[in-house]
Amino acid sequence: MTAQSKAHREAQYGLLTSIASEVGVSLSTVSKVVHRRHDVGATTRARVEELLERHGYVRPGEPDPAVPRQIIAVFRDLSGPYTLEVVRGIVDAADEIGIDVVTGTTAHRSISQWLEECVALGAAGLIIVISMLAEEDQRRIIEQRLPVVLVDPLSAPTHDIPSIGVTNWSGAREAVQHLIGLGHTRIGMVAGRSHSLAGAARLHGYRAAIEEAGIAYDPAIVRSTDFDFEEALLASLRILASDDPPTAVFAASDAQALGVLEAARQHGLSVPEDLAVMSFDDTHVAAMACPPLSAVRQPFEELGHEATRVLVQLSEGRPPASSRIELATQLVLRTSTSAPREVAAE
Repeated sequence: MTAQSKAHREAQYGLLTSIASEVGVSLSTVSKVVHRRHDVGATTRARVEELLERHGYVRPGEPDPAVPRQIIAVFRDLSGPYTLEVVRGIVDAADEIGIDVVTGTTAHRSISQWLEECVALGAAGLIIVISMLAEEDQRRIIEQRLPVVLVDPLSAPTHDIPSIGVTNWSGAREAVQHLIGLGHTRIGMVAGRSHSLAGAARLHGYRAAIEEAGIAYDPAIVRSTDFDFEEALLASLRILASDDPPTAVFAASDAQALGVLEAARQHGLSVPEDLAVMSFDDTHVAAMACPPLSAVRQPFEELGHEATRVLVQLSEGRPPASSRIELATQLVLRTSTSAPREVAAE
């Protein structure tokens, strides 16, 4: 219980003595009414109930209207595997502390409208996932001190608004280093959009790994798309149709990696024998893909817990120690990656 809600609760309990005095009964009689005991006369009960309601008394164990019981989580959409994993992490974390989660998207409501909704509902705050935050919205959040936490924002927010993500650069670098270690020297990438902080960091991690290995960067086998299947499929078809196609492709998300797998199938390529495929996210679909995807695992449960924890802290007037929190990723190896044919044959 926060200091504010504790003080509110103690003040309500303090009303019992004055109510008992006003009705002309003992404190124990008022307590019986509070705990809905039946051994109190109807007239006395009605009078005590009237005063309890007038003074806004909250019975123990019942929701306190002075304490926010909701948070709002807003996403660009609710269709991709990444979104579903983050939703689950936030809902599980909120459920542990008895807070409900209202989820929504920016498809039909702007961030500005969701900020209005947050205030109207009296919610503890707003978690915004993979969205662009306009300067006007940032200014309002700061000026009105609205509790807002960003998860994987598309653009870098002001220092006053906390954001949570993962070690995108180092995770991508480790993934590509694994492919290089298998013997691949021709590695393509289906990257995220350049305006996305996470997408840009993963592309930079890819470039760092190949440059450290002395492999020249070739834009012909690198394509940027949204983090979805359809665009990634088209991009992968182009990459695989290039004059010198890669023997491995690193995808910036699981949805994009599924597009790579489908492009390989359409080209008649076997994964991983003809084409190794590495992903980033490791949502549930990664393990269910055919073949199961090697991937950089994001700690989705921890992301949800951290976002919820920081938001509750903000709602209590306690800013986090750092405005940017990055959680470590982990490389998970499955059967979508192996050495290229020429190396395997040696």
